[in-house]
Amino acid sequence: MPPTPAPRPTRADGELLALADRVLQPGFRGTTAPDWIRRRLSDGLGSVLLFGPNIRDRAQTAALTAALRAENPDVLIAVDEEGGDITRLEAATGSSYPGNLALGTVDDPELTAAVATSIGGELRAVGIGLDYAPDADVNSNPDNPVIGVRSFGADPKVVARHTAAWVRGLHDAGVAACAKHFPGHGDTDTDSHLDLPTVAMDADRIAELALPPFRAALAAGARAVMTAHLLIPAYDPDRPATVSPRVIIELLRQELGFDGLVVSDAIEMQAVRARYGLAGAAVRALSAGVDLICLGDRSGDTEFAGLRAAVADAVVRGELPEERLAEAAARTTGFATWQRALAGSVPAPSPDRALGLTAARRALRISADDPAALPLQTPAVLVEFGVPGTVVQGDAVPWGLGPALTALMPGTVRTTLPALAPFDPAQADRILAEATGRPLVLAVRDAHRRPAVRDWLRLLLARRPDAITVELGVPHPGPAGAVRIDTHGAARVCGQTAAEALAGRTLPGV
Repeated sequence: MPPTPAPRPTRADGELLALADRVLQPGFRGTTAPDWIRRRLSDGLGSVLLFGPNIRDRAQTAALTAALRAENPDVLIAVDEEGGDITRLEAATGSSYPGNLALGTVDDPELTAAVATSIGGELRAVGIGLDYAPDADVNSNPDNPVIGVRSFGADPKVVARHTAAWVRGLHDAGVAACAKHFPGHGDTDTDSHLDLPTVAMDADRIAELALPPFRAALAAGARAVMTAHLLIPAYDPDRPATVSPRVIIELLRQELGFDGLVVSDAIEMQAVRARYGLAGAAVRALSAGVDLICLGDRSGDTEFAGLRAAVADAVVRGELPEERLAEAAARTTGFATWQRALAGSVPAPSPDRALGLTAARRALRISADDPAALPLQTPAVLVEFGVPGTVVQGDAVPWGLGPALTALMPGTVRTTLPALAPFDPAQADRILAEATGRPLVLAVRDAHRRPAVRDWLRLLLARRPDAITVELGVPHPGPAGAVRIDTHGAARVCGQTAAEALAGRTLPGV
């Protein structure tokens, strides 16, 4: 008689579920840890991801991370804190630090490293050990809807040296960096949160344009890389990068020589979820070489339980080799151990928010056909053109220069046009009438990507060529009026520097 086959593991197999707990990184809702997160941490969940709605202030965030560590002292706590437009710690107020484009514009790597160290100090102070930054994408497509000012620029050499500086600076604070979004999200015109972008460049062009910043990050000591949900036919015509062994194993591991932690971008993003489903995307990513699967904050215990069971079931069915799952779990655990050792090797730096304002001031650029237009002599009519919030940024993070300009010049009249507001000549007439005899300031964000905003600018500047345009997004040629101010980002400090330039003085106490 043939030997009786060994029983196959089942969904309830404890070892497989324990491995799944170490390769999944959930988020959650609320400013306190829900019971299901605390229970799973005590049972072996290895990491969690915080989002803006989890964070109210420093004291609350420190208490939250302490509560998480009370359940699992070795838990790896991560966040997306890029500075600039993408902030979780200061989602309610806007960031105290300019983002990558501003730093790349200044082009002082030591300043970039110092800003990263200060941001790392902010994270250390509230108990966060992994930052999903820096963004290493080269923003080669000016119409990119999701990278833009998050990139250090369109020149791969600039992006490479500042990516390396950011990694070094963050590590100097004892916080782990994670370069993203491999192998490069800069040459896209689609937001991968909403659909699957395709990168049409050939492999040689990708190697020349997109890969240098990732090579620089690895040379600077980055031990984590986040994948992008992109279809790159030059590497794999069928599978997005996050689920492609060609991209992760052959390109990242073998060609670039990376042996650290590979993290997926949020697996709920439609670029992969719409194609494979949540569980299918997670299993395919693990099979392709990803070690840690990022989840968003919309999933609860039921969805998490189903996902960890799906990972275990994939092993049972032979879709995911158990050796690959064990390797991913070991690499994730090893990374967490390395991060704790990193934190233990350096003192926690004191955050320096004044440095952030200094950096934003250095990034400001003013082009004036009429130098006498600045500073303003009387309070202006300020028109701020709203922009739709992106998934990664959120709708609640404030931007603009209205509060700072009003504080510096009481009597400033603010008009905010809703995001996606159609061009309305009658409304333009009302704005012009209100601005009769007063300076007119037009604050825009990525105006070159918004046809209706371009229509507004053409009419308003034709009627008021003495108006001042403030661009808080990616600078692009276009009508600008008597003065154009480029901040290279919409962080709170970027808006403040523009207001200071308009008023000719700084805010009191700064």
